[in-house]
Amino acid sequence: MTDVLPWPDCSPKAGGEPLELEDSGSKRPRNTGARLWGRVRNRLLRHKLDPQTVETKNWHTDVIEMNGIKVEFSMKFTSRDMSLKRTPSKKQTGVFGVKISVVTKRERSKVPYIVRQCVEEVEKRGIEEVGIYRISGVATDIQALKAVFDANNKDILLMLSDMDINAIAGTLKLYFRELPEPLLTDRLYLAFMEGIALSDPAAKENCMMHLLRSLPDPNLITFLFLLEHLKRVAEKEPINKMSLHNLATVFGPTLLRPSEVESKAHLTSAADIWSHDVMAQVQVLLYYLQHPPISFAELKRNTLYFSTDV
Repeated sequence: MTDVLPWPDCSPKAGGEPLELEDSGSKRPRNTGARLWGRVRNRLLRHKLDPQTVETKNWHTDVIEMNGIKVEFSMKFTSRDMSLKRTPSKKQTGVFGVKISVVTKRERSKVPYIVRQCVEEVEKRGIEEVGIYRISGVATDIQALKAVFDANNKDILLMLSDMDINAIAGTLKLYFRELPEPLLTDRLYLAFMEGIALSDPAAKENCMMHLLRSLPDPNLITFLFLLEHLKRVAEKEPINKMSLHNLATVFGPTLLRPSEVESKAHLTSAADIWSHDVMAQVQVLLYYLQHPPISFAELKRNTLYFSTDV
């Protein structure tokens, strides 16, 4: 994860105000702002993939100029352990960091309100957005949405309608990342890892469906709801460039992740985390995304024929 810290002085205009591309003697192109931000993102990706950048803990300063506009920014790499670390909330009144069963019971809903609203907004005006869920939203916008959802503010819907769609997508990802345990649960983590590694298609199908039946109802219903949403997003791949595999890469490590105890016990290096666990987490979600529609009612009917012990 790359943290970006914008510098307070951004030429030619400072003070935190948005850059206005007004006509002048130089006649700047109207899309200068978008093109400049595109260059910033490309520069960030290059640094993110640079091994030297990954190894250092220091801030790296960079400057990009275009048509008389200069953007100066600093960034540093944050390890995956830190960026995906779950921090359970000490309060039970909000939604972030609170068990999904507690939230759905309090709301008297099957799927948390925050999940339903973010999904609805993405499908309304962001499903054709290039890189939706892959491109990060502005951190301050995401934190603002987090605070509004935690406070159950009456202006949530108005704020959502005015917010950048990438910030809304980022808020949904953050909600799942901050759950006290991943949506697919700590208890079933190793079983998912073993199930996806099965080579026999019939055995894998039985195992993977059995694991879904073993999830608590709020987790299962929310997972199936998210699954169908991601499939609808992938249907727009020719426009938004987000394939099922891309979406699995974004959400897999968030929805399925080992507990901190298991991580310390089984992993010996950062390379192990990326090469083994993350690839398997992605493959688990991809399996379900590529699977024909899964019905909650059908899964529960089949529970009668299977043991729920894993």
